[in-house]
Amino acid sequence: MSVQNNRQSFLGESLDDVLENCLIGIVGLGGGGSQIVQQLAHIGFKHYVLYDYDEIEDTNLNRLVGATKLDVELRLSKMIIAVRLIRGLVPDAVITKVNRRWQEEPDYLKPCDIIFGCLDGYQNRAELEAYTRRSLIPYIDIGMDVKKVDNEPPRMSGQVIASIPGFPCMKCYGFLNESVLAEEAMRYGAAGFRPQVIWSNGVLASTAVGIAMNLLMNWTEKCDVQTLYYEYDGNKGTIKPHLKCEMPWKSCEHYKLENIGDVRL
Repeated sequence: MSVQNNRQSFLGESLDDVLENCLIGIVGLGGGGSQIVQQLAHIGFKHYVLYDYDEIEDTNLNRLVGATKLDVELRLSKMIIAVRLIRGLVPDAVITKVNRRWQEEPDYLKPCDIIFGCLDGYQNRAELEAYTRRSLIPYIDIGMDVKKVDNEPPRMSGQVIASIPGFPCMKCYGFLNESVLAEEAMRYGAAGFRPQVIWSNGVLASTAVGIAMNLLMNWTEKCDVQTLYYEYDGNKGTIKPHLKCEMPWKSCEHYKLENIGDVRL
C-alpha cells in the first residue's frame, strides 16, 4: 500500500491497484458532478472520462466546486474547471474530455468501470441508464429538486440510485415511468431554472461516491445491491434507503442480461 493511501488502507489491500487502473465516467460537471470529481480526485483515482459542454455562469458559483469569479469573467468551461481540480490533486491523471452531449459521442463510456450521472431531466437519465445497462456498466445517478406547494415551506428532496446490471433499475423502483417521461416531454423547452444548493449536492455526491467505493472494494463486506436507492429529505436532513428497497426483488425485467450490445440512441 502506498504511503499516500495509508489513511485509506482500511478499504482493502487492492486499493492501490483500483485507483491506478479503474476508469471512472462522469456525465455532467455542474453542482453534483463537480463534487463527485473533487471527491474522486482526493481519493486518488487516476483515470477519468468527463462529459460536459457548458460554460460557467454567475448563477453556478453557489454550487460548482472549484469555480471562481475569475472563471466566470473568462467564460471558462466547466470541463476546464473539473480538469484543473483533478490535476491539482492527481497531476498524472489520464483524462478523456468530451465537450459534447454524451449522446453524440457515447463510445468513450464503453470502457468505464463505473459511470456517475449528474443530469437534469428524466429522459436524459433514462437514455444513460439504458446505455449503461446494455454495456453492463454499473451506473450511479444523483439528482435533487426543490418544490413549493401552496403556503408550505419549500420541500428539498433528492435521490441516489445505483443501477447495477441484473438488479433493480430506475424503472423497477418507479423513479422512471411513462407518466414522468410524458410530463417532461410536454414541458420540453420550458423547464426554467432548477433550484440548487451546495450542501444538498454534497450529501448526494458523498453518498454516491461511498456506494462506488463499496462496489469496487466491498470494504464493509455487506455490499447489498438490494439497498442502492437512497432518498434525501433536505428539510429533515436525512438520507436513507427507499422503502422499495425492502421489496423481494428477483431480477430486472426491463433490462435482461441477455439483451446486451450497442444501443441506438
